[in-house]
Order: sequence, then C-alpha cells, then structure tokens
Amino acid sequence: MTDTITISVDAMGGDNAPRAVIHGAHLALKERKNTRFIFHGRQEQIAPLLEEFPALKPASTVRHCEAVIAMDEKPSQALRKGRGTSSMWMAIQAVKDGEADVAVSGGNTGALMAMATFCLRPMEGIARPGIAAIWPTLRSDIIVLDMGATIGADAQQLVDYAILGSALARCLFDDEAPTVGLLNVGTEEVKGLESIKEAGRILTEASGSGFTYHGFVEGDDIGKGTVDVVVTEGFVGNIALKTAEGTARQVGSYLRSALKSNLMSRIGALFATSALNALRRKMDPRTVNGGVFMGLNGIVIKSHGGTDEIGYKSALSLAYEMARSDLIAKIGDTMKRFPIKAVEAAPESEPEAKPA
Repeated sequence: MTDTITISVDAMGGDNAPRAVIHGAHLALKERKNTRFIFHGRQEQIAPLLEEFPALKPASTVRHCEAVIAMDEKPSQALRKGRGTSSMWMAIQAVKDGEADVAVSGGNTGALMAMATFCLRPMEGIARPGIAAIWPTLRSDIIVLDMGATIGADAQQLVDYAILGSALARCLFDDEAPTVGLLNVGTEEVKGLESIKEAGRILTEASGSGFTYHGFVEGDDIGKGTVDVVVTEGFVGNIALKTAEGTARQVGSYLRSALKSNLMSRIGALFATSALNALRRKMDPRTVNGGVFMGLNGIVIKSHGGTDEIGYKSALSLAYEMARSDLIAKIGDTMKRFPIKAVEAAPESEPEAKPA
C-alpha cells in the first residue's frame, strides 16, 4: 500500500449528486491530504464544481461517463444497461484494474451490489457478499452485518459474515480478537432458527481463530454494544438499521420540541449548548455514513443516497481507512485462521503411491 490512497468515486450516484459528492470530497481531503480522487460521471457537471473547490482540483481526475444508473432501476436492468459504460460500473472497474484502492457510490444499492459482485467477484470461500455498517452504541462503535445485501442466510453464510465482520473489526478497532455475536430471539442455545443454532455451533468450535465468539445476542444488545460484531441475515439487519435511524430522528424531534416548549426550557438549552451539540453529533447518522461491501476481491463503500456533503465526507473517510488498513489482506488472514475455511482453501494433495 502506497502512502497515497486513491478513491474511485461514482460522482453521479445519489439524490444530491454530483454537488454533495464533490463537496464531501473537498471536506475529506482537508483531513487526509494524501488522498486522490477519480470522479466518474458527466464532465460538464463535475468540472464547474471542481472550480468551486480549488484545493480539490489538483487531487482529482475526471473520467467522463454519460450513462447514469437511476435510483429505481432493477439490478438486472442496471447491469445490462450500465455494464462498461455507467459512472457506477467505471468506479468499480478502476478498483479491479488497480487504478484505485477503493470505490464509493451513493447510487442504487441493488445495482451497486450486482455490479460489484459481477465485476470484482466474491472472494474464494465466500458464498455470498454482505454489507457491513458501523453502528454507534453506548460502549463504542460496533459492526453489524448483513444490512440487506441478501435476504435469508443459511448457517455457512452466517459464518462467512462472522469472518468478514471480525476482519473489518480488526481494521477499525485494532483488536486482534474482536467479539462476535449472532442476533437471535433469545440468548438460550435452544432458541432460534436451525440455521442460527448451527452457525452458533460452528463459531463456538472456531472461537479464537481471529475472533472470540460471544454467543447469541438480542436486539437490545446492539445499542448496548455487547459485542464488537453482530451477525444477522439481510432482512433482519436492514429492518434494524432503518428502525435505529428512525428512532434517532424521533428522539431528536422530541428533544427539540421539549427545549422550545417554554421560556425556562429555552434558557436551559442555552446553558447546555455544548452538551446538546455533542449529543446532536452523536445522533447524527451522517457521521457514520457508509456501508462496506464485504467478501469481494476489492473494497466498495455504499453511501446513503439521500445524504449531504457531511455524509459523503464520512463515506469517503471510511473508504480511506479501509484502504489504508488493507482490509482485503486482513479478511484473507482471518480466513486462513478459520479451521473450516483453511481446509476448504487447501489444495488437494496427490494420492500416495501404494507399495508394490
């Protein structure tokens, strides 16, 4: 890994693209001076924005792409239409070709997963890629996956997610043995679907191979930060994510209403400005924006499509850290430590010759 990190960006992906994307890159560059960007999209829209941010322009390359994937396109349609031509595809292709260390897009999630899987291919030994999210908790940030890449998962896919999530935790938290928990309807071993119980048995036997298996965790354990990595299938994970985002907005709305309800509340809010600002930052989903596509031969980050420049800055900063930490190598190392994966990856030996 060189000192310079190159991020390939789908500049047209998202509701507020390309302005929010370019502005977010400007903010990210201010904090990480050794970042370079390759922006893919319509040059006539991107070039004027780079003129508005003169510090960003020398660190940027623009690759013109006329085709843009719409937010409501089906993945199969997007793949047929945009393969080899769209800003989304070309952002991923730059990673495959070795021109960039990581790709970022705020575009259509299904299309991005389809293109990333088709272009980069899943890593050997990983059946199905997943999306990991960074989740703020009472203890510290944790990782939750899968956040909606696929619906449903068997025991082996849940085990794959545990491997991938623990590798990501090693990158982000500098912990050689992050704790892993399986999301379930209870912590007792007899509860839950058979696929979850079977995954639990496999992870129990493999605990210590690059992670520490905690056992089953429940929904409230996510907010508590009981473990470093929470593993679930995509349907449940996506509902949990959207519920948490909605709850954060709901609590924020209640708090603002309460602080404006009367004169004494307004005076109290004035004295508590510093604490309230810290709380606002903690509850702001833009500051933890960015889902990591896990299990592919390359790093792809999915930004929330409706976010602003602050959110894009967070996604680009996450992309930088993933590339700098050499995520792909850490996933490979974790798989080598894992007993079952190590056996699967081992080449078949030639049969021994029997003595005459």
